[in-house]
Amino acid sequence: MILKSQVEWALHCCAILAGLPEGRYLSTKALAELHGLPKEYLSKALQSLSQASLVDTTLGPSGGYRLARSPSEINFLDIVEAVEGKARSFACTNIRENNPCRPAGYCDSKPCAVARVMWEADEAWRNTLRAVRLSDLVGTLSEEVPADIWQDTFQWVLQRAG
Repeated sequence: MILKSQVEWALHCCAILAGLPEGRYLSTKALAELHGLPKEYLSKALQSLSQASLVDTTLGPSGGYRLARSPSEINFLDIVEAVEGKARSFACTNIRENNPCRPAGYCDSKPCAVARVMWEADEAWRNTLRAVRLSDLVGTLSEEVPADIWQDTFQWVLQRAG
């Protein structure tokens, strides 16, 4: 499975938005600059987050995006599904019906073993993403990113937040 690059962008942007003080917004331009991304493409990912009610947006000179809920209420799966959609990663087309050795009109009693394994793997993947909250990510980043970079990034964001 290959996810759109917008999933990575959305996850990183949400991590940054998680650190914004109450009532402050960060523009698409600032988020794009911070991550070295094209503003036009990033705006699509941010619009997906907005349509999923994960971020709030406001217009104007101090406008931009902020999280719509607490970072502890947003998980990775919420963000991935906002960008990718909620469809299963495996679509069974039931090709076993094409087997010329099957009797005419034969009806299978359950989904094929291939589909069951793939759907189980998809659900395990989703459960893993569902278990990781945005607040968990922020905690991990605050431990793993060197303190000076962490503080400089936070100050950079605050200087650009409306």
